[in-house]
Amino acid sequence: MKTDLRSTKTISVALVLIIINIIVIIISLNTGSLRIAPTEVLQTLFGFGDYKNTLVLFEYRLPRIIITILAGIGLGVSGAILQGVSRNPLADPGILGLHAGASFGLILFVTYFHSLNDKAALLIPLFTFLGGLLAAVIIILLTYDRYKGILPIRLILVGIAISACFNAITLFLSLRLDEDTYTFASRWLVGNVWGRDWIHVIALLPWIVTLTPLGWLQARKLDALSLGDNTAVGLGVSVLRSRLYMLAIAVALSSASVAMVGGIGFIGLVSPHLARRLVGPRHQHFLPVAGLLGMVILVLSDTVGRSIFQPNPIPAGIVVAAIGGPYFLYLLTKTK
Repeated sequence: MKTDLRSTKTISVALVLIIINIIVIIISLNTGSLRIAPTEVLQTLFGFGDYKNTLVLFEYRLPRIIITILAGIGLGVSGAILQGVSRNPLADPGILGLHAGASFGLILFVTYFHSLNDKAALLIPLFTFLGGLLAAVIIILLTYDRYKGILPIRLILVGIAISACFNAITLFLSLRLDEDTYTFASRWLVGNVWGRDWIHVIALLPWIVTLTPLGWLQARKLDALSLGDNTAVGLGVSVLRSRLYMLAIAVALSSASVAMVGGIGFIGLVSPHLARRLVGPRHQHFLPVAGLLGMVILVLSDTVGRSIFQPNPIPAGIVVAAIGGPYFLYLLTKTK
C-alpha cells in the first residue's frame, strides 16, 4: 500500500514538472531578438505559422531547447546515480572531476578536429565521454582498496584533486588555440549552451535515450548500496561490479550532456536532493524525478540567461551556478 502511494506521488510530481517545463518551453520559444506571441508559437508548432516564425522556431530555437531538455535529464540522473554509488550527498559530476575530464576531451577535439564539417559534432560526445572515462578510471584507481574495494569516502577528495589537474592541463592546451577556437572553448567551460542545430540533437539523443533507462533499471542495486557494502553483499549484490557499471553509466550521461551545453555544474548536485525530498529515498522513484528536475532547471536557466540579459545573454552555467552555489553551501552546513 505504501509503495502504491509512493508510485502515485511520483507520477503526480512528474506530471507537475512536465507541465512546468512545457510552460517554460513556450516562454523560451518566445524569447530572443524576435518576439513571437504564445498563440503564434502554438500555431507554428502545429503547422499553421508563417514562413518567418517557422524558420525561427524550427531551425534556431527548438533544437536548442531540445538539447537543454536532454542534457538536463542526463545531468540530473547522473548526479543521482553518483550520490547513490558513493553514498555521499555532495557527489556531483563536476565535483568528482568528471566534467574536468570531459573538458579535457573537448579540448583535444577542438584542437585536432575543429576544422571538420558539422558532422564532426557527432564525435564530440564520444571525445567528452573518453575524457570523463579517463578521469573516472584515475579516480577509481586512487580510491580502490585491495581489501575493501572502492572507498566512497575518498571519491570526493580524490575527485577534487583530479579536477584541479585536468583543469590545469585544459587551460594549458586552450592557450595554444587560435582566437576563434579559444573563444568557443572558454565559453564552453563556463556552461554555454552551444548545441543549437538538429545535428547536435542527433548526437546527444542516443546517449540519453539509451543510458537513462539503464540507470533506472539499477535502482534496486542503488538502494542496496545505500545501506552499506556489507548489507548489499548480504542481499546478493556484486558490489564492485555493480558500482563500476553504474559509474560508467553516470560518466557517459554527464559527459555526453556537457558536450553540448558546456561545463555546467550543480545540476547533478541539486536535482537529486530536491527529488529525494519530493518522493522519498528509493531510487526507483527519485531517479526519474531527478532527471525531470534537471530538465526544468537547465531549460529555465538557459531561458533566463537569454531573456533577462538581452542584448548580451549570459551562459546558462552562470545562472545555474548562481542557484547551485548557495545551495551547495547550505548542504555543507547540514552534512555531517
